[in-house]
Amino acid sequence: MAAKSRGTKKGAGGGGSGRRAELAEAVQRALLTRGLEGLRLRDVADEAGVTPAAVLYYGDLDALVHETYQQAITRYSQDREAAADGFDDARLKLRACIDKGVAAGPDDALTRLLFEYWPRCLRDARAAALDSSLTERQIAVYAEILTLGRAQGYFALQDPPRLIAANFVAMEDGYQMEVLAGRRTRAEVIAALYSYARAVTGHDPGAARDDKASPAS
Repeated sequence: MAAKSRGTKKGAGGGGSGRRAELAEAVQRALLTRGLEGLRLRDVADEAGVTPAAVLYYGDLDALVHETYQQAITRYSQDREAAADGFDDARLKLRACIDKGVAAGPDDALTRLLFEYWPRCLRDARAAALDSSLTERQIAVYAEILTLGRAQGYFALQDPPRLIAANFVAMEDGYQMEVLAGRRTRAEVIAALYSYARAVTGHDPGAARDDKASPAS
């Protein structure tokens, strides 16, 4: 988690894009410290080192939290997509996709941000739409890799690519909570996802080593 920045308090007019970025980081720190339900405007102001009135110059608390969630979705998705795009071989793409998607541990700030916001999706249509976009984006990554792996002759898929992809994402979501709660380790979750991959593709992602893996029969 980033260190707190407590500079001299500034007025709202001294902002610009740099000030907005600083405020976004303050919202993230406050969310991770207090949780969404306990979050107050004063918490964000304290983290940013400004007055509550200065925070309101950039939007009310709900708007700032929503923007923070959007940014977290973008970072999480882009990081995973970039990891998979680093390979042409679908076997290596699958391994990278799985590895990048699992939280590092209970203090994984980005994953915690996503899950802090999730309960709001049950009663807020705008939040639910963002959550759906995150889910669909992760499914799309997996589905593309699975389709490519079948075309390359490495995967013998037991179900349609999109169904398998949706199952991967659903499993990840459940296991992420276990990691964030400290009940499972990242290594245990990756092993479980590798096991599912073996069952539905005929390929073990843990065995993928550049040019050493062999096509599925």
